[in-house]
Amino acid sequence: MGESIPRTMSLPVLLEPGRIELREVAVPVPGPGELLVRVEVALTCGTDVKTYRRGHPKIPLPAPLGHEFAGTAAAVGEGVTAFAAGEALASVHTAPCGACAFCRRGRENLCAAAMDQMLLGAFAPYLLLPARLVRTNVFPRPAGMSATTAAALEPLACVVHGLTRIPLGEAGTVAILGDGPIALLFLQVLRARSTAPVVLVGRHETRMRVARNLGAARVVTAFEGLAGDGPGQETVREALRDVGAPAGADVVVECVGAPEAWRLAFALTAPGGTALMFGGCPADTRAAFETYRIHYEEVDVRGAFHFTPRDVRKALGLLAAGQVRIEPLVTHRRPLGELRHALDLVMRREAIKVALCPDVSSEHP
Repeated sequence: MGESIPRTMSLPVLLEPGRIELREVAVPVPGPGELLVRVEVALTCGTDVKTYRRGHPKIPLPAPLGHEFAGTAAAVGEGVTAFAAGEALASVHTAPCGACAFCRRGRENLCAAAMDQMLLGAFAPYLLLPARLVRTNVFPRPAGMSATTAAALEPLACVVHGLTRIPLGEAGTVAILGDGPIALLFLQVLRARSTAPVVLVGRHETRMRVARNLGAARVVTAFEGLAGDGPGQETVREALRDVGAPAGADVVVECVGAPEAWRLAFALTAPGGTALMFGGCPADTRAAFETYRIHYEEVDVRGAFHFTPRDVRKALGLLAAGQVRIEPLVTHRRPLGELRHALDLVMRREAIKVALCPDVSSEHP
């Protein structure tokens, strides 16, 4: 017998930047091919924070927030045979169409339909998974995997995709710019896949301690004065020299999402190296790079966006094998109804990630 599902639920909706309204809405009923998931954990994400603060070009407002989640199948739509009610699931929030030019070339991360139909609203008790997502990017949760760990499948899939864009096998040294959740996920995957020492550059001591514990060879708390040839940049170069990279890092991964960080990533890349610009900047921004270095030193500049179904499966394998740990990144747990407070904790850099859960009290740290 399936669980008792209420008729209505509270859904937080972002009306405009900085303004969230709690709406009472009907709990969806799954149609053919769909799944209704009871949310166990939903994690805050940098995209949620950016959308809350300034809006997002891919998320027209008003819109619900939340796309990193894990839960249990509460009801199964007609024709769904791969999953059963009561089954613990892991999922991401998009799936490619499978038919466009990008999908046919194996570049499903660039499928416009995937982004046009992204699933949002995970900061609510129930979430309806569309049929295309159920067919492609929903999985039984591996035995022993916590809901908190499974909820990080989406950001980890993005990181896995980012690493397909760089020649990691040729890297003797890696630098990561940023100390947020994505930077800390990159650090863990790099540690799992490569013996190259990793220098991580950030500005928040709490997060830098986490980076040390996760295996960074050096952490540099020196974002002030990093522009141009400021003292902060020399501090980073000194750390790179300490790990045997006097000419710069062979791979630099930018996880800040600001034009000045893009320029810094390029400046810190060694001749013959690759700068991966992973962080998304605000719309209409520009970053200039020295043409001499691109031509005469063969410095490559690459971007990375979203993920493919292959990346999702690889990310799930990393989580199942315990090669990437999510608990160190989840510094706070709050009830589902405290979304504003959770976003404020992240914006004040008091939290790395906040897990919003239906069964956590407001007294939980």
